[in-house]
Amino acid sequence: MKKKIAFATCVQLGLSCIEAILSRHKIDLLITLSDDTAQNKSGRIRLDKIANQHKISLLKIKHINDDNVRDELLARGIDWFFIIGWSQIAGEKVIDSVNDGCIGMHPTLLPIGRGRAPIPWTIIKGLSESGVTMFKIDKGVDSGPIIGQKRFPISANANATDLYKIANKCHVDLILSYIDDIVCGNVRYSEQNNEQATYWPGRKPDDGEILETMSVLEAERLVRALTDPFPGAYFVDLNNNKRINIKSASVSAKRGKIKLRDGYLTPIKYSVESL
Repeated sequence: MKKKIAFATCVQLGLSCIEAILSRHKIDLLITLSDDTAQNKSGRIRLDKIANQHKISLLKIKHINDDNVRDELLARGIDWFFIIGWSQIAGEKVIDSVNDGCIGMHPTLLPIGRGRAPIPWTIIKGLSESGVTMFKIDKGVDSGPIIGQKRFPISANANATDLYKIANKCHVDLILSYIDDIVCGNVRYSEQNNEQATYWPGRKPDDGEILETMSVLEAERLVRALTDPFPGAYFVDLNNNKRINIKSASVSAKRGKIKLRDGYLTPIKYSVESL
């Protein structure tokens, strides 16, 4: 008997995974945010087109734990529920409403980097290697048993755009590597080592401010970490009553536009707005 699949996402990483699954298997239900919810979310996409193309039912919601999500999963007898590219944490009622389980992906090498904003944190922390982990969702946060991982190196000047593209490909590779085993009931798991776990907190827009007390390294990493598809870093120029929104920049020990603790930063791709 064919397994019934549901998939929830609202960003490109998830859409790429949907397309990969559809190349081999049917999806019975797509779930995404309602049109008026989180309209400014970084990387936000819509699922209307792919749902119409493949004649898949599309449920638009405010929150993954809404009663209508659980009710729809139960009514359709969903076996596997993929929740990928979705920042809300699925609760026990949702997890227990599907027959075989829920599957997530996280763009770190779990158990390292559980939590929020994994791509920006990877750059801010100066990691030289990262990856994407596919895992079975449990009642914790990114703590479920691992199905598979895909590693990749990080170059010294990589930015969020670069990492997002690499992570997107790794998501697709993992789907294609494991989807057949998942739907056939042959998937194997390895438990995470909780003693090695680290947790990264969520980030707010204010966390993108470049301060004069920062080092050149800290400011340069922040710019790279918050470029597209994220909102970007920024510097508040109080002398000229302006906010400079920065997508890329150069640094120097001797001269530049923005004076920092141990050098200078000069915006390359940027916009200016009055305060």
